Amino acid sequence: MISFIISVILLVLGYVIYGSIVEKNFAPDDRQTPAYAINDGVDYIPMPLWKVYLIQLLNIAGTGPIFGALLGATFGPIVYFWIVLGCIFAGAVHDYMCGMLSIRNNGASISEITGKYLGNGALIIMRIFSVILLVMCAVVFTSGPAGLLDIITPEKYNANFWYWVILIYYFIATFVPIDKVIGKIYPIFGYCLIIMAVGVSSSMIFSKEFTMPEVWSYMSNMHPKGLPVWPFMFITVACGAISGFHATQSPMMARCITSEKLGRKVFYGAMISEGLIALVWAAAGVTCYESTSALLAAGGGNSKVVFNICNTTMGHIGCVLAMLGVIACPITSGDTAYRSARLTIADWFKIDQSNLKKRFFVTLPLLISGFIIGQLDYSVVWRYFSWSNQTLATLVLWACSVYLLKNKKNWFITVVPATYMTAVVTSYFVSAPECLGSLWAKYNIAFKTSYSYAVAFGIFCALLALSFFLIAEDKYKEKI
Repeated sequence: MISFIISVILLVLGYVIYGSIVEKNFAPDDRQTPAYAINDGVDYIPMPLWKVYLIQLLNIAGTGPIFGALLGATFGPIVYFWIVLGCIFAGAVHDYMCGMLSIRNNGASISEITGKYLGNGALIIMRIFSVILLVMCAVVFTSGPAGLLDIITPEKYNANFWYWVILIYYFIATFVPIDKVIGKIYPIFGYCLIIMAVGVSSSMIFSKEFTMPEVWSYMSNMHPKGLPVWPFMFITVACGAISGFHATQSPMMARCITSEKLGRKVFYGAMISEGLIALVWAAAGVTCYESTSALLAAGGGNSKVVFNICNTTMGHIGCVLAMLGVIACPITSGDTAYRSARLTIADWFKIDQSNLKKRFFVTLPLLISGFIIGQLDYSVVWRYFSWSNQTLATLVLWACSVYLLKNKKNWFITVVPATYMTAVVTSYFVSAPECLGSLWAKYNIAFKTSYSYAVAFGIFCALLALSFFLIAEDKYKEKI
């Protein structure tokens, strides 16, 4: 319990102290924001701080900080380290920079921003990569809540029924102006989310039925199948520490925020809040199950595990309220995933989104694509989503580093996490079964051997990327 409380305090202090350092480095000012400069009544609409914050939180807090954190808990309480440190020094910095750079670029999508600072090649890659990732996110955020609703509703309302209900809702929320659906219902979902987090954590802390394990008592890797912490835990937790998906979401609120000086509260603050949510669920995973083996056997990060934890910690009534919060998380990320995909395509092809017909013919193919991908195995989609998600975050951090370099600001705050995440995603790509890991197995190369190659390759790629950046810095200094 002590290590959990310390982790909560560290996340709050991270917002207050390090968040202030990041904000001061960026130096927000009083310039007119896109919400006023471009106000189109569809995507660019001024909104109050409390509403922008809640929408941003619900946009980014999908199944990642819940299912991902529970899967991360199969490594043991050491997952706390990544959630706390990753959130403060990587994820929140990433989200803040994405949001602020979008404000400075008329609310541009992250693909356009990345292309501006990394070149045309990166622009093309990011456009394609962003749309694919967003549709995959929406698929993940459709199947997950449908499964949860299947558990708590009468038998005739099965997962397939809820899948179609959610898909229809996604079409409406993607198509209509942002203040008509998202702006009205998200605050309600936000309260459900807060009740869920407070309820589950309070039950674990104050109930005598639970003994929360301390990090210092379990400093080893406790994964039942022996998966190495590096890089697998850092990919698995994803949204609870750093997430490229957030880079696609922040520009939406960059089009609605009324002042640059609110950026830390909205972008950095929402990520810290998501870190707190992930911490609660990671703690629940290691607390409510007698071992990581039992947690993994129960399904790790799936709907039944979430239901069992809610029911165990909060009872029947509390369970319903908590489950509503858990269901709200992915649904309120799925609709904005499709919406972000629409905006990315609109920015790409310069399609006027104030025109109803044009907006419809961008929206419909996205939903159809999501439905087709949704027929694939959920666990396979999740694994590909997790890796592509972290890869996107890595590319965005490098783009933010170039911005800071060109504007003579401290680029250390983004280069360090960018270098670290480069090592993570490349190591994972070489070792994971869904990537090159299957190739090693085909030639009967032992995992221990291939894993050593993967770690070495990841470190090499990280140092190579860092070297390119430092060379670019020297050349830029020469031009000045």
